[in-house]
Amino acid sequence: MGAETEGPAFSLHGLTRRFGDVLAVDGVSVEVARGEVVALLGPNGAGKSTTVDLLLGLARPDAGEVRVFGGEPRTAVENGRMAAMVQNGTLLRDLTAAEHVSLVRSTHERPLPAKDVMARAGITGFANRRCGKLSGGQQQRVRFAMALAGDPDLLVLDEPTAALDVDGRREFWTSMREFAASGRTVLFATHYLAEAEDYADRVVLMRHGRIVADGPVAQVRAAVAGRVLRAVVPGASEAGLAAIPGVSTVRLRGDRAELACADSDTAIRGLLAAFPLAADIEITAVGLEDAFLALTSDNAAVPQGALR
Repeated sequence: MGAETEGPAFSLHGLTRRFGDVLAVDGVSVEVARGEVVALLGPNGAGKSTTVDLLLGLARPDAGEVRVFGGEPRTAVENGRMAAMVQNGTLLRDLTAAEHVSLVRSTHERPLPAKDVMARAGITGFANRRCGKLSGGQQQRVRFAMALAGDPDLLVLDEPTAALDVDGRREFWTSMREFAASGRTVLFATHYLAEAEDYADRVVLMRHGRIVADGPVAQVRAAVAGRVLRAVVPGASEAGLAAIPGVSTVRLRGDRAELACADSDTAIRGLLAAFPLAADIEITAVGLEDAFLALTSDNAAVPQGALR
């Protein structure tokens, strides 16, 4: 860990990055405090990967600035303060998991002890197996161990739990909580929205190269007005449910209906008036997945309340 504790872990100011006619990153500005666990979300093509590349110094912005612990990204990587775990990072098939860890540790001045690295990443049990013989989930754990080896202050993760089973994901996030609890910073990109909801302090949501929402999960959910009404509605049709006042969208599977409601009070009155046999009714707040879909759809307006 670096001795200084002032200032953010990293900041992006007005980042722009083009690939020919494609504007991949469009004026992105975000600042992440030390010790935060931040989920970077967005559909394919939203600009997440390019933003991560700019943060890691793998690409240079056409405009704007990246600062990591007050300096250049390359400096943070070289001195071991920032490390990354890339989903498809290449492993050498003929080297063991332990040899990969040893190789990475040899490039750092103050690496974590190999035993601690392997224990934290959960690879002790297969440390002496060649990576070509490991499962996809085990290889992902080796990538995690390599990212931890230098004892970084900032860890950047791309789809960190891809190929892990349910138990593996739980163990990974337990380890990640321990890592972050010591004041480290974590930025992770994921398609598992439940992980963002359960483990992130903050969500940064991108669409078409721009940040459309940035804040705690509850704040991002609140940016999408309305509630979700679920009920068993015998004999209902999508058209009949869609005609109920206050209902925005309808999902119908058999007799079970899920109604997104702009006005849930009006909707439940209309539902019971039109379908008096409706049962098992529940009304819940919009979940992160619903907010994600609403905020990243092509015709979505950027809700001002979602922005920091």
